[in-house]
Amino acid sequence: MAKNKFNKSWMNSHLNDPWVKLAQKENYRSRAAYKLKEIDEDAGLLKSGQVVVDLGASPGSWSQYAVRKMGRQGEDIKGEVIGIDLLPMEAISGVRFLQGDFREEEVLMQLEAMLEGRKADIILSDMAPNLSGIASTDAARMEDLMDIALDFALAHLKPEGALLVKCFNGLGYNEILAKFRAQFQSVISKKPKASRSQSPEIYLLGRRLKARGTV
Repeated sequence: MAKNKFNKSWMNSHLNDPWVKLAQKENYRSRAAYKLKEIDEDAGLLKSGQVVVDLGASPGSWSQYAVRKMGRQGEDIKGEVIGIDLLPMEAISGVRFLQGDFREEEVLMQLEAMLEGRKADIILSDMAPNLSGIASTDAARMEDLMDIALDFALAHLKPEGALLVKCFNGLGYNEILAKFRAQFQSVISKKPKASRSQSPEIYLLGRRLKARGTV
């Protein structure tokens, strides 16, 4: 009974959430679009003509926002948005999507073929681990995801590019922050208004890779 009450309470809260209602009105697949929107507008992140890679793209609201921000000419955007996820994603006009795990060599080769030798201007990651409720385990899982995103950025990001990731503000956060500061000239954190106040999620934005060998 208690679980049913919790589920009902969560559903009521979700349906009455102003960001959920706005996403429905503006045809975004989730409220997460407004987290990226706020960060983008504050940081001047997304621009026409860029190559954007969206890691963990499904269900697609970040890719949707990127496509809209970069502008359209008929059915074509000025730039390229490539999404990848283990889960399937319904097609989005202007987004090239690859289903698979980019840690696997075959999938990574497919992704690199889509990049056609180009480096990304922006790499986005709204990925989060399945939570166990055990703080140390969840912190380790999140740090693993950050390492994956960071390794991908070191291999595929332009030197002047940017990496935006979700992480948790809690156990393990300082270690993740230190790794970002070791690789990027500028690192800022942001808790967007569309992020639920009770959620520990926070976003890290690293810009301009440091030259290899510098700290």
